[in-house]
Amino acid sequence: MENKKVYIETLGCQMNKSDAERMYGMLEHIGYSQTENPKEADMLIINTCSIRQLSEDKAYSQIGVWGKWKQTRPDLKIVFAGCVAQQGGVNVIKRAPYVDIVLGTQRLYELPDLVKRIENGERVVSVDEKPFEENDIQINRVKGINAWVPIMEGCNNFCTYCIVPYTRGRERSRKPELIIAEVKKALSEGFKEITLLGQNVDSYGKDLPQGQNLSWLLRQINALEGKFRIRFVTNYPTDITDELIDTVLELGKVCEYFHIPMQSGDDYVLKKMNRRYDYTTYKKICDHLRSRVKDVTITSDFIAGFPGETEEQFKNTLKAMSELELDYSNTAAYSPRERTVAAKWTDLFIPEDVKTERLARLNEHNRACCLKSNKKYLGREMEVLIENFEVRKNGDKVITGRTRNNKIVHIPCDRDLTGEFVNVKITNARTWYLNGELI
Repeated sequence: MENKKVYIETLGCQMNKSDAERMYGMLEHIGYSQTENPKEADMLIINTCSIRQLSEDKAYSQIGVWGKWKQTRPDLKIVFAGCVAQQGGVNVIKRAPYVDIVLGTQRLYELPDLVKRIENGERVVSVDEKPFEENDIQINRVKGINAWVPIMEGCNNFCTYCIVPYTRGRERSRKPELIIAEVKKALSEGFKEITLLGQNVDSYGKDLPQGQNLSWLLRQINALEGKFRIRFVTNYPTDITDELIDTVLELGKVCEYFHIPMQSGDDYVLKKMNRRYDYTTYKKICDHLRSRVKDVTITSDFIAGFPGETEEQFKNTLKAMSELELDYSNTAAYSPRERTVAAKWTDLFIPEDVKTERLARLNEHNRACCLKSNKKYLGREMEVLIENFEVRKNGDKVITGRTRNNKIVHIPCDRDLTGEFVNVKITNARTWYLNGELI
């Protein structure tokens, strides 16, 4: 079999990164090896994200460059995959006629069949919303400590700003036997941390036999041999159950970390976003978690400049971030997405300069919350899983890792301890990380 090379440019979330690892694995079976140099590739794949307009623009800009390369290399194959592909369908080909495959999010496992078709001269658009059945595939993981393992896809919530239900479809749980086999393989390859992925990870199992929910799955994985950690993201606030909290407390390998997007701290804005909770409900969830789970880290997501958001409503978000003592938050300015409800409220759109200014204030507030959170750990002894070793320009040798509750720690050390669990005393707290020393 002729050995060809493939390069994948991945934009967006951890789910997209996981999809890229699956694509590399599938393509290896049909004669393609991975390359980090796009200019030497026989096939170029852009794995797109449509959560914001900037990501979509970046995807089209990148394939525009590749389209020019194809003028002098007509055999070059270009694949447009991911959420923008699912959304655009045949319009992608109309906009970029040099693209050979448009691959939707729910047809990922069809990729080897589609490649064979384009090698025979076809051009293919595959964005059917009926998922292509997954089989037991090879996954070529990026070497590291943490393995991302999707356990479900899609979302049923239809928040008014969010494109995910249209690009990833309705909620679907992966078969537990496929998940557990994937976890076992990752552990056998030396990975020390397993992160279970889902747009709403708490919804796992709603379409499976009774009892096979997230707590059940965590127990199955926790029972596997070896010392490793388990994380799970992302949680929908009102789906966090006492059963799940009990499971986190009971299982030694499951980390004390919850990522719970809030999006706004104002009740009226939350209602307009179609989020199924108000400030008081979200606060009760955080208070309950903190009362039960020692050293729990709670992180969140917030949008600045949602259509119609007033200055007072925005200030409620800043207030919420402080009152809830959130450890870290992802932040973004509102970006209208085609097909979503909020995108039609053009008369309510906030001017770009106002959105930019609010996002800057949100980020400043986030930095203050992060520093306050990190200072709580000064003088504490904590277990750190080392992720990398670095020799800095000044000659200092430093190992970096994470605590169980997801705090980044930099530690002076002459040896590369990547992949090892070490005990560390925290000596300094900075905005985004901690400093520590080996005990």
